[in-house]
Order: sequence, then C-alpha cells, then structure tokens
Amino acid sequence: MAANRLAAEISPYLIHHADNPVDWYPWGPEAFARAKREDKPVFLSVGYSACHWCHVMERESFQNGSIAAVLNEHFVCIKVDREERPDVDEFYMASVQLFAGRGGWPMTVFLTPDGEPFFGGTYFPPENRAGQAGLKELLEGIARAYRDERPRIRTGAAAIVAQLKKNFRPAAPGRPLSSHGIERAGRELLLQKDPLHGGFGDAPKFPRSSDLQFLMRYWRKSGDRDALSHVQLTLDKMAAGGIYDHLAGGFHRYSVHSDWSAPHFEKMLYDNALLPRAYLDAYQAAPHPRHARVVRETLEYVLREMSDPAGGFHSSQDADSEGREGSYYLWTLREIHDVLGPEDGPLAGDYFNVRAGGNFEAGQNVLRITETDNAFCARHRIDPLLWPERRRSFCRKLLEIREKRVKPDKDDKIITAWNGLMIGTLARAGRILQERSYETAATRAAYFLLNNMFHEGRLFRAWRGGQAKWKAPLEDYAFLAAGLLDLYEATGQTRWAKEALVLNNVMLKLFWDKTQGGFFFVGEDENGAPDRLKTAGDGVLPSPNAVAAMNLLRLHELTLDPELREMAHKTLRLFSGDSGRAGIGDPSLLAALDFHLEPPLSIVLAGEPREADRHPFLEPLEAAYFPNKALSFAHAGEEAEEKLFPLLKDKRPVDGKPTAYVCQNAACSAPITTVQALLARLQEK
Repeated sequence: MAANRLAAEISPYLIHHADNPVDWYPWGPEAFARAKREDKPVFLSVGYSACHWCHVMERESFQNGSIAAVLNEHFVCIKVDREERPDVDEFYMASVQLFAGRGGWPMTVFLTPDGEPFFGGTYFPPENRAGQAGLKELLEGIARAYRDERPRIRTGAAAIVAQLKKNFRPAAPGRPLSSHGIERAGRELLLQKDPLHGGFGDAPKFPRSSDLQFLMRYWRKSGDRDALSHVQLTLDKMAAGGIYDHLAGGFHRYSVHSDWSAPHFEKMLYDNALLPRAYLDAYQAAPHPRHARVVRETLEYVLREMSDPAGGFHSSQDADSEGREGSYYLWTLREIHDVLGPEDGPLAGDYFNVRAGGNFEAGQNVLRITETDNAFCARHRIDPLLWPERRRSFCRKLLEIREKRVKPDKDDKIITAWNGLMIGTLARAGRILQERSYETAATRAAYFLLNNMFHEGRLFRAWRGGQAKWKAPLEDYAFLAAGLLDLYEATGQTRWAKEALVLNNVMLKLFWDKTQGGFFFVGEDENGAPDRLKTAGDGVLPSPNAVAAMNLLRLHELTLDPELREMAHKTLRLFSGDSGRAGIGDPSLLAALDFHLEPPLSIVLAGEPREADRHPFLEPLEAAYFPNKALSFAHAGEEAEEKLFPLLKDKRPVDGKPTAYVCQNAACSAPITTVQALLARLQEK
C-alpha cells in the first residue's frame, strides 16, 4: 500500500503513521479546504512520539482496515504532532476538557470544516470495551449526527469556541500588583503538599519544577522553613524513586504512584532541562552533594543520549521498546545477581529494592531507593566514605548490560523552545557547579538554533534532517531568549545578550497585544486554531507569558529602557486577578512578579579575566541562593556595547583589578574591588 501524505513530514511521530490505511493529512489549509468542499467533518488526532497510548491507538485503530474505511468515507482526517503545533494542541485540549472533564493523549477531536470543535475525548478502543465507547461505533454515530443534526452541531460548536475565547482572553487588567499574591500562593501550595513522599497531591504525580522553584522564592521572602524543607524532601524523594534513572541519569515523565516509585517511562527533554533548575536552587540554598550529583548525572544523560551531531538536543525517548512499556529499564533479581556476582548482586538488589516477585509487575523491578545511604551503610556495616565509589561501580556494570538491550525509540527532531530551556539550564549549571563543558554545550546549541531556526526575521519551531518547519509560537521566542540571557550571564559574551534583545524585539512585533497588553500564543501572521490564545498558567512547561515578562525585566536591567519594564508591568497586571486570587497554577508568573516588585539587583562585573578563567567574583556570587539578581559584564573599549546597554557605561576596573558595581533602579554603588565587600553589600539586601 502506498504511503499517505505524512511520509513527507519531518516529525517521526507523523512519519510513523505514513503507512496507515487512514487517508491522513498534516495540519494545514489543504485539509480544511477539502472538508468544506466535500462538506465533511474533520477527525483530528493529536499525539506525540513518546506517548505509550498513542502507539496503542495507532496499532489498534489506525492500522485497522475497517476503521480506516469509516474514517476515509465520512471524515477528513488530520494527524498532528503536539510538539510541533502546541498552539493547535492547547486550543483543542481545552475543548476536550470541556467535553470530557479531563484531557490527555492521544487526543481525539471532531471539528466542523471551519475548525470548530463539537465533540472530543482521548483514547478510544477500537470496539466497545468495559463500558467505554469503541472508536468504530463512535465514528458511525458522529457521521450520522453530522448528517442529520447539522444545526445542533454548529450551534454547539460555536458555543464551545465562544467559551474558549472567554477562558483564554482576560477581560480586563486585574488588581494592582503587590506581593500579597506571592505570599498567599506559597501558603496555599504548602497546604497541598504530600508530607510523606514530597510533591503535591496524590497520584499520578508530576515533577513540576516551577512549583519547587516558586517555593524557594517564597522561602526566601517569608523565611518559612517549611517551604525549604518540603522542596528538599521532594527533590530527595524524586532522586531516590523509580522516576529517576539511577543507571544513566535523567527523569522519566511522571510517577504512576504518589511515592515516585513506578514511572511512566518516557523521557522528555523539557523535564530534564527544568528539573535540574530546582536542584540547583536547593544546592545554592543549602549545598548538599547529592543535589549536585543529580544535576550532573541528568545533564550528562542529555549530552550523551539526546545531543544531535548538528548541535541541538532531541525531543524525547519513548516509554516502549520491543512493544512493551518500560522493558528497557526493568530488572529481575536473577539478572542483578548474574551481572554483579555473589557479593555485589545481593547488595545492589537490596539497595535498589529489587525483589524476586517484582516491585513493578510479576518478577519485574524498577530500580528505586527506599532508605538513605547512611542508613543503608549502617545496616550493612559499610564504610559510608567507600560507598559512593562502590555504588558507581555496580551502576556502571548494570548500565553496560542494559545498553545491550533494544533501546526505546527516540524522537530526534529539535524543538526550539525546549532547546532554549536546555541552553539556560546548562549555562546555569556551568556557572554554579563550575563546569565549563556545560557552557560549551550550551554555546554550541545556541549557535545551531540561531543559524538553523532563525530565517528572515522569523523563528521556526522544529528542525530535523536539515529542514526547519512551522512558524514558532510565543514559547519558542520566550524560552530561547531566556536561555541566551542565561548564557550571557554564564560566559560574559555580549553576543548572547544582543541576540536575546533581537528575539525579544521580534516577539514584541508578532505577539504583543497592543490593546490589553500581554502576549498571544501565536503570531499575528499565523493561521492555526480558531482563536489566538493568551494564557498565564504553567503546565508541564512554564507559562510563555511569564517567561516573556521576566525577559522584559531582565533586558530592562541592561538597556534601562522604561518601555520594556512597562510592558512587563502590563503583562503581570493583566493576569494579576488570577495570580492574586490563587497563584498555585501560576508559579512562573509569580516569580516574574517577585523579580519586578523587589526590585532586582544588577551586578556589573568589569575587568577582563584570563581567557581560561572566570571573573573572580562569579563563584562567590553563585555560592548563595539569590534569585533576584541580574549579572552583566563591562568590557573595556566597547562603545557600541555601552550604547546598546547603557547600564554598562563608565563601568571600569579600578587600578587594573576586577571590579563590581551593584545597581538598583539604575543607581549604582561605588566600585567594589574585593569579594568580601561585594558579599557584604549583597547581605544588606
């Protein structure tokens, strides 16, 4: 059978469906033009490569000839990779949540030829099963309803779109900005904590970094030790649980159980970019080597497994291998003993909670740690100073054997936004952990994105095999600009601040709402879902509006441009009703609000270090948790730099010594030439 239209796409997820008997279209005007011409409803299916149930539905239904025949006769069928088109995914996911009361992937939505949703859900089995409607029966029912009840369907679809527009468009600017919403949100988030296992709420449990990072800010502002303690508990429980890959590093998507023990096995680039940030914050607040170890292991996993030879980072690794979820990661007790021998085998089995009957399913085990290393060493009478190397030794041996198994498939497309997150994390880790190789990797990825994803003044969303595709939505601009600002603060290379400013200017042109303020999710030149969304809440990713607002504030510290600060103020004010009322869903917005209200300290470092060294003030600046600061670098004789970034004007080293200037509200201190004097100045704040 000939491949369908998806064979020409760059997404591995779409290409995987190219041999289906379904007459798939990619998202675009061609499909909707046909739906209007033939007066057929649209069957929209949205998923992604690492999604287990997406693969199940593809095997059960989209490879099924009889179901494909119904789809092809009565519908125009569109398949979307949600990672390529987050705008399409977010709009229609919101409609599915209205229809079904919940969302998820695979997502199944029925649309009018104008793109308006009139029914939807998530996974459907091929036939009726355990009280759940089967896809074939559903398709036949929808086709009849569209034929016989057209006015009711169009009226319902219009009502859904009207509700979505209301939900995604703040009616008017909210209340005046204050820190009360930050304090209230911190207290309310702590009311949802799981005091035994860490995290928030019950299963399934997602490791959302932005919640933990916000609690760190709340701790710093309020002095509430419970906030810091809960962050540390959560980080330790996650790092010990099955959600963490103890052999190769990196985090799985989420935990099926509340104790982090049984993961959903896919690994996403964005999780492994975001979670190290929470560990780095905690490491700065109270340096524990275990937090630094998790950061290093996670980033080494990304650099080893997710790096593209061209310079960027791949999107994800599947949950499945050999047709079975998690099989690459699971162990039997016999396998552990066979690999490690009679001495280390039982010890490793006990350490990782491996049981003969299995801790995951019959005979199969997820590696997880259920007691502290000190308690384990005491119970086994092991010298705790010798334990880390012994642990590393048997982890290396187990990983060598695991590497011989069939690996999960990898989605090797490069997503601009997620790469922006990873650039920022590598840059932060490089300066906090004093690891130049991370900065080098971040720099290489930044060059790749700017050279391959930014053409003729427009950023693109996805790249694979030498081809960039899809006009980038807001999050790509915001996350990449933020990553470049982090790279500037890590390396002191002015180029990255300039590139961030360029991206910010394009973002303002394409996404800024000139009427109310804030940013639309898609640009003014993009034709996507029936409405341009504008949202503030965090999901699995930070809110693009929040990151954009933070970028405006950070760039204002360099440029001293009051318009940038005013735009950030308008963005925060627009959503202040939401953040002031609850805030639990808006941690990134509240972080930007905290940065805006404090206000931040801008620390200008002057003086040229030797090429192989850092500025001597960088290490002490990164040794403490101080989130509301902005670093910049004054290079001698750079008049163009000072014109673009006026904060740097007249900042010179004193007597040839490295010098710091501490500025707030554009007023700067006298030059500071010793680390002790700089730290004393910061402690005043």
